Amino acid sequence: MNRVALVTGVSRRIGIGAAVARRLAAAGYRLMLTGLPSYDAAQPYGGDPEGVPALLDELGDRAAYQAADLLEPGAPAAVVAAAVERYGALDVLVAVHAYSRHTELGSLDAGEIDRHLMVNVRATMLLVEAFAGAYDHRRGDGRVVLFSSGQRLGPMPTELAYVASKAGVEVLTRNFAHLLAGRGITVNCVNPGPTDTGYADPETYERVRRMFPSGRWGQPDDAARLVEWLCSPAAAWITGQVIDSEGGFNRYA
Repeated sequence: MNRVALVTGVSRRIGIGAAVARRLAAAGYRLMLTGLPSYDAAQPYGGDPEGVPALLDELGDRAAYQAADLLEPGAPAAVVAAAVERYGALDVLVAVHAYSRHTELGSLDAGEIDRHLMVNVRATMLLVEAFAGAYDHRRGDGRVVLFSSGQRLGPMPTELAYVASKAGVEVLTRNFAHLLAGRGITVNCVNPGPTDTGYADPETYERVRRMFPSGRWGQPDDAARLVEWLCSPAAAWITGQVIDSEGGFNRYA
């Protein structure tokens, strides 16, 4: 196994990005990980100050890390270049990163809308472009896995800017899949549904838990298992898809 993956959105050990890194490392990938720990540290749920060093210790010499603020226009190309410089190639891009703030009708702020679009849409576009430019089709089985949310399946009225940005990611998935198929790259998008990464207060946690037929929230590894499969040869015929991996979540329960 000589495959190399770039995973964005890695900061907290409990996060989906970290779970994806663990799965791909166990499958034999060499990893370039990136994220912005200061973003999580500023959230109500708090950051994980030891998260990145602890994850790197866990993964050993299979992984490296480069912090990046994807609000910066040059950051996407820089992290792709760092992966290629370290490992000599890049086969997989998994874009787990997201910017999310409450944005409600009646109090919309232009700056917040712009930040959502720049991180969630612009940075994703630039990451895919840089990845496609660096990818060597002779290696075979190029993979791009993007991340969405459930905005297609029901309203998210307190997150309007996030909704708009993630809708853009889903539409881009189908377009990138068409554009990159001839280069041997598949492009898919995962909607992991509500995932227990420690952000929900107890009341919200219990209310959402009752909406799952299984009686439990999604776990980060639920999404990571799907990502691992999409990156495998078994998924070579799957492209341009937005996959809802939500455990039967019922928004109207």
